[in-house]
Amino acid sequence: MIWHFITGMSGVALAVMALSIIGTFGLMLGRVTVKGAGLGIGGVLFAGLVVGDIASRLGLHLEAEVLDFVREFGLILFVYTIGIQVGPGFFTALKKSGLKLNLIAATIVVSGAITAGLIHVFAGVPLPAILGVLSGAVTNTPSLGAAQQVLRDMGLPGSDVGLTGLGYAVAYPFGIVGILLTMMAVRSVFRIDPERVAKEFEARRRQEVASIGTLDVEVTIEALADRTISQLPGLDAGDVVVSRLMRAGQLRVPHDTTWVDVGDVLHLVGPTERLREVAAGLGTVHGVPLTTKGTDLTWERIVVTSDHVLGQSIAALNLEGRFDVRISRVVRTGVELVAPPALKLQFGDILNVIGRREDLEKVAGFVGNSEQRLKEFDPIPMFIGIAFGIALGSIDLSFGLLGSAPIKLGLAGGPLLAAIILSRVGHVGSFVWFMPPIANHALRELGIVLFLAVVGFKSGAHFLDTLTNGDGLSWVAWGALITLVPLMVTAFVAKTILKVDYLTLCGVLSGSMTDPPALAFANAMARNSEAQSLAYATVYPLVMGLRILSPQILALILVGSGLG
Repeated sequence: MIWHFITGMSGVALAVMALSIIGTFGLMLGRVTVKGAGLGIGGVLFAGLVVGDIASRLGLHLEAEVLDFVREFGLILFVYTIGIQVGPGFFTALKKSGLKLNLIAATIVVSGAITAGLIHVFAGVPLPAILGVLSGAVTNTPSLGAAQQVLRDMGLPGSDVGLTGLGYAVAYPFGIVGILLTMMAVRSVFRIDPERVAKEFEARRRQEVASIGTLDVEVTIEALADRTISQLPGLDAGDVVVSRLMRAGQLRVPHDTTWVDVGDVLHLVGPTERLREVAAGLGTVHGVPLTTKGTDLTWERIVVTSDHVLGQSIAALNLEGRFDVRISRVVRTGVELVAPPALKLQFGDILNVIGRREDLEKVAGFVGNSEQRLKEFDPIPMFIGIAFGIALGSIDLSFGLLGSAPIKLGLAGGPLLAAIILSRVGHVGSFVWFMPPIANHALRELGIVLFLAVVGFKSGAHFLDTLTNGDGLSWVAWGALITLVPLMVTAFVAKTILKVDYLTLCGVLSGSMTDPPALAFANAMARNSEAQSLAYATVYPLVMGLRILSPQILALILVGSGLG
């Protein structure tokens, strides 16, 4: 009776139920830890393999079109939300360590291709099979498509080309497992605490941005009398601002046009190393700090959430002149900045504003200051971004130079790049590419669970059969070698010699395999760190191109040299 009930379901209903079961048991399995180590999100893949094998034995099949859609849409959700998260800090990370990280990732790609070539030559694995094993071992589907295309261009029959798909299916599961094993091996050998590494990474990021401090200075240089604040020496660069002014015992709100007298005490805000330099040109350091206590002035942190101020500079909005306040600093994506007049406001900026209570309330009403708006999720920009990303991913980056084997970022790289660009832009009109952290996390987890559930289910249907028949078991072993040797060797070299921090290294390893599940596993080790995702996004574009090119170049070299 139960069997008839199940088989009587529609194809969509059956697929949703199966994937829900896989997601449930997979996430429960991922939470099981042994000595602090567990599968994490990777548990969904193994649950999918088991359910896929059981379904195959029972003769229960799900509609391929439904599974393909769910898999690709889940992947798109995952990479898009990653891009939105890391976008604001991506270009800074690229400038700082992009070359080193991309060299590490490229080394993994090239050494993997060389390992596959050596296996083909010395172990006699057929060329179509080893190209498929290579693609599966590095968990890269576009690489598989490129390999099949180049083999067809060489005139190989369809039966031989079909070996690539079989090799890919056999090697793919361990391709994911191999990355996780490498991460766990490095963590175990070096006794790494991911949470501690995350804190150290965040501390380094903050140090790279000049720390903001304060200093009170009394104007004692006669030549500065009757000058405006904007005319004072050291303040023209815009990296130091005067946020408070004390004159004759009365605290005032200063503006750039405020005249300065000898004896005035100025409260300076700016990079710590610059404050003493500026103070030396104004007078002497004042021993008593300027505080708003006991005065009619106060300060508040006000959040920018109104659409009409986005992209406008502080000067253009004339906030200080309009409301008689002073903006001393801005906190953007966790980084504290001085607030020069030319600074353009972005959604979510936190303004440190000084003034009278009634004036601060007017500023808050003008720029938004809506905590509720920060928690609201608007899906329209997300769908625009995904559509833009799919278009980007469909562009042939080789511009036809490689004939019928195009290089594309695909459904994973396109949305990732689009999200990075759009989150950097911030907004276009009323469309704001800001996603509340809770919504971002929920969509990301949903996406990767759907992707892994489908991959596991589809692989599980043929996994055991492929292992037990023909050369399947040896292909698994060769695939494990292609996965582990480049990852292990490069990871330990990067950690010991290049001194790459652990979480960044995990992101590079995941990006070098263009493997979202591995990134999800790395993110789960330190959920509050962006190091993994930043590194992944930094190396992904180059790696995707190399992954598509490597099987084509390998095939042409082997055949051209008579070794194919």
